[in-house]
Amino acid sequence: MKRAKVLQEIRKMRFEEAFGGWTEERLTQEEAARLIGVCERTFRRYIDRYEGSGMEGLIDKRIEQVSHRRAPVDEVMALVDRYQTRYPGWNVKHFHAWYRQEGGERSYTWVKNILQHAEVMKKSKARGKHRRRREPAPLPCMMLQQDGSTHEWLPDQSWDLIVTMDDATNRHYAMQFVDEEGTVSSMQGVLVVNAAEGLFCSLYTRIAEPTIGPPRKRAIRWIRTT
Repeated sequence: MKRAKVLQEIRKMRFEEAFGGWTEERLTQEEAARLIGVCERTFRRYIDRYEGSGMEGLIDKRIEQVSHRRAPVDEVMALVDRYQTRYPGWNVKHFHAWYRQEGGERSYTWVKNILQHAEVMKKSKARGKHRRRREPAPLPCMMLQQDGSTHEWLPDQSWDLIVTMDDATNRHYAMQFVDEEGTVSSMQGVLVVNAAEGLFCSLYTRIAEPTIGPPRKRAIRWIRTT
């Protein structure tokens, strides 16, 4: 049973309970309407329909009506028969392409649902989430990151701490205090890495460019060695 029909049956049962409480004067119209989940005006409309046609008057006729867009039974049977006799084993994508070339007007989703409902085509397994979080591949010394931060490391003494680290393993290769970060301090960290680990593949660094007065601008630079 579809969800709309299930909700309709639940609404009918709740109305019987609310209507009985209202007729026995145990509930007011406001309380009875709240029990069903509607306003008082809608509850009074339900009462008029119930007194006029009984429970049949509470049925939502839109649920019982057949959609004018629904495909005829003959068309559905012809589609299934065509797949079984001429294109057995084809996937939906290829079959739908030939179906449209032969004059078919239905959508891909409609064709797929009809074939799966007729059990002539199996449903594919769910592929899961598109993006899966995974840990970065441990490739040491492939890409380096370098950045600096200004802080008052000692009382009345502010320096820039320049850190050169590995992007994959987060290993810190070099750390040094300088008066102001720049190209020289950046190259010093690169020399330390080259001497200890060898040549890297790429370097991501943020170097402060000289300006007249604060604030200093930071330029993001990529350096590739390959």
